[in-house]
Amino acid sequence: MSQLYTPPEFEPGFRDYEPIQPEPGWKAFARKLWAPFVAIGAFLAKFGVVLLKFKFLFSMFVSAGVYVWIGGWAFGIGLVLLLLVHEMGHVFEARHQGLPVSAPMFIPFMGALITMKKLPQDAWREARIGIAGPLLGSAGAAAVYALAVAVDSRPLKAIAFLGFFINLFNLIPASPLDGGRIAAALHPAMWFLGVFGLLALVIYRPNPLLILILLLSASEIWHRWQMRKLPQAQAYYRVAPRRRLALGFVYFALAVALVFGMHATHVPRSF
Repeated sequence: MSQLYTPPEFEPGFRDYEPIQPEPGWKAFARKLWAPFVAIGAFLAKFGVVLLKFKFLFSMFVSAGVYVWIGGWAFGIGLVLLLLVHEMGHVFEARHQGLPVSAPMFIPFMGALITMKKLPQDAWREARIGIAGPLLGSAGAAAVYALAVAVDSRPLKAIAFLGFFINLFNLIPASPLDGGRIAAALHPAMWFLGVFGLLALVIYRPNPLLILILLLSASEIWHRWQMRKLPQAQAYYRVAPRRRLALGFVYFALAVALVFGMHATHVPRSF
């Protein structure tokens, strides 16, 4: 009669497992905190080479990832799309004028920008490029607001509010904001009003981004103001009165409309 052999590792009383230990709370929090970065890193490891060939898509993806991590999917995707619509207004007008222009480049916390390899012929054409962004961007925010009303969505109203705010902020008459380019065709003295407005915002609500914009604005405006009396500069800033009047009407009407848009879409915080 044969006898069964029991290997030592399976002898009675042997345990081939360890008791499950509860995970510390800090580890769970750390994993949740870093999960978006791990996902982004994995995506970049797989598609980074392709995205680098398309800087527009790469910058858009990175910005969307940052904003999604901060405020969730609706906030992140909505903000990036509103920024895209705004910048495409500049792109369409620049290309309409025959100017070579890049695709929008997204920078987290800074918004987005385009670059032109050739300057417009004069301040009137520069102002048209400048105001095209807020016009199309405001239309995009208005479309989000209309959808928010149709489906009665507070998150969509909040996104529309953000869109109205971004476009209104860009109308501040200080370079490198869009309002600075518009002011070049209205009256150069408006630049100083824009700088004082930015300074007031910095004092009221200190913010590193506002301080950076203020410094850039003051530097560029001072340079432009010093060059204003040169013959070529005087020719550049010469704008027909009827064009200046039409531009001023659109500029101030848009600013007022954006204020009303922000009022209509303001969603009080719930505590």
